[in-house]
Amino acid sequence: METTMSHIALLASPRMGHLIPVLELAKHLVSHQSFKVTVFVVATDHASLANTHLLQSPADSGDLLDIVLLPFIDVSDIGGPSVSFIATIVTTVLRSMPFLRSEISKMEFRPTALVVDLFGTDALEIADEYNMLKFVFIASNAWFLAVMLCTPEIDRKEIDEHVKNRKPLHIPGCKPIKFEHNLEVFFMDANDPFYQGYVEAINKMSLTDGILVNTWDELEPTTLKALRETKKVPIYPIGPLVRPIEKSAFGNEIIAWLDKQPKQSVIYVSFGSGGTLSAQQVKELAWGLELSQQKFVWVLRPPIENDAAGTFLALGNGSDATLNYLPDGFLVRTQDRGLLVPMWAPQVEVLSHPSIGGFLTHCGWNSTMESIVNGVPMIAWPLYAEQKMNASMLTEDIGASIRVMAVESDAAVGREEIRSVVRKILVDRQGRNIRSRIKELKDSAENALAKGGSSYNSMSQVANICIQHLKTKASGA
Repeated sequence: METTMSHIALLASPRMGHLIPVLELAKHLVSHQSFKVTVFVVATDHASLANTHLLQSPADSGDLLDIVLLPFIDVSDIGGPSVSFIATIVTTVLRSMPFLRSEISKMEFRPTALVVDLFGTDALEIADEYNMLKFVFIASNAWFLAVMLCTPEIDRKEIDEHVKNRKPLHIPGCKPIKFEHNLEVFFMDANDPFYQGYVEAINKMSLTDGILVNTWDELEPTTLKALRETKKVPIYPIGPLVRPIEKSAFGNEIIAWLDKQPKQSVIYVSFGSGGTLSAQQVKELAWGLELSQQKFVWVLRPPIENDAAGTFLALGNGSDATLNYLPDGFLVRTQDRGLLVPMWAPQVEVLSHPSIGGFLTHCGWNSTMESIVNGVPMIAWPLYAEQKMNASMLTEDIGASIRVMAVESDAAVGREEIRSVVRKILVDRQGRNIRSRIKELKDSAENALAKGGSSYNSMSQVANICIQHLKTKASGA
């Protein structure tokens, strides 16, 4: 029996940075295209996932959105201090493939298309088995995508020059990659299994029906033009996809505290769902906030030494033992102008609050999009992955942030630098200039998503491809 409704399957890797935009893409396909959507979630920790509201289907989605939590994957056998979080994600997704295949095979109405992220390209074989369209969703920007797609073609000698002699790595039609951007993949040996797997994943991406990317034409016109001119694979900028404001959060004590503060007077400090600082850096940050004499909301996590992505795979609110690492008397001295929040805060609701005047962020792309959509200027403090690229783009190209700088590359960012950037973004003229630029970007984002906008049209193109594929299958062609 055939159905006349397009059914899209999405695969979400075990990381908040991918899960959130995948779920927003799913909701968008339901609300704007009236598609049936099934989201398959890969997880290493079912307990913490179950404690979040993320996996609850919106009330207005009816029976069009299903969220399927795939069986728990145990990756303890590859654990250890030398194993990166990327290796853990890759292994988890790979071991989930039999469960994904089983779930799809049991469906009465199988999907018209399968959408995966960078870590889910092994699932594209399942799409081939069931004659599904294949798409990849990159929950980052076009510059990062351009670097990925070019990697297999870059001469290893150029990469060695980049790593050993710190020379910029040139990407056709795009801004070069500086050594300071420190993308982990370029520091891998060409024979490293994970490097080879990375290149294989990119080659698979190039053979799909298209790549969806969480950006929009007006934000990255030069890079998107260069990507399209290569004609390797169709590119569909469909962003910004961000989690909407939830009214239920407005009973939250954080929002209640913000309600009492003057407009644009508070700096929001958060390093995302996985970012962590050393004990020394936590102290310097505390001193910097105190010395700035500005109001703040700080999402605090326990310090972890030598691992900026220490809680990358963790979910949920958790508990906190960080207060022991704060300077003596800090809580007393800042109690009238600061709010410490253990582990987690409703970030979209915080950023949308009128009292927020700036965002000190790790520059994860979700956080960046949430800040732009809410018109909040940023202080860029990147920690890992492509975040240094994001910070460079935000500061040097887009003009949406200022950047914290350590005295030495491997040293902690000092309290005086933190004091200075906080005051610049909240009080000084530089903050006003960035705020004006952010307003332009916010309007640009709204226009891109509106009917007739660049991202709206891009998503419509993808929808039409899926509808046409369904008709072709129904006709037996």
